[in-house]
Amino acid sequence: MSGEGRPELEPIDGAGLRVTIVSGLWHNTIADGLLNGARRVLAASGAEVTEIGVPGSFELPIVAKAALEAGADAVVALGVIVRGETPHFDFVASAATDGLTRVALDTGKPVGFGVLTVDTEQQGLDRAGLPDSKEDVGGRAAEAAIAVARALRRIGARPAPGARPAALD
Repeated sequence: MSGEGRPELEPIDGAGLRVTIVSGLWHNTIADGLLNGARRVLAASGAEVTEIGVPGSFELPIVAKAALEAGADAVVALGVIVRGETPHFDFVASAATDGLTRVALDTGKPVGFGVLTVDTEQQGLDRAGLPDSKEDVGGRAAEAAIAVARALRRIGARPAPGARPAALD
């Protein structure tokens, strides 16, 4: 299983952080599982959460960037891309992955990566955080986003030049 060797993170304090969940709507059951896992972790952390649904994983980077530029401290990006019989999977998976990486680097803010790129729907169900799932990728992506936001604050990192600053409390 791909989750083998993952770190066990302590419960993370997200108090004072504004986190936006950006989630694709394809593959409802899997997408809902990812979203519920992220919600659970963020609620337990005390972070202020906003949710934005987008049509699919291809649209995640542009909305993630907009959320971070509008003042979110971190984004949790959630999506499901299931391999089909055409190269469409490769293009969408690459665009989502590369785009979200670029968003994090361009803004200087964390993007928790919760995009499943799987060969079958069953593989997605196994990672969706559902009662019978083996993994909770949505929850893990939320944990990562908060952990990195906290790490950046500890080292005094500032958003990238040109990124809009977070609103003052």
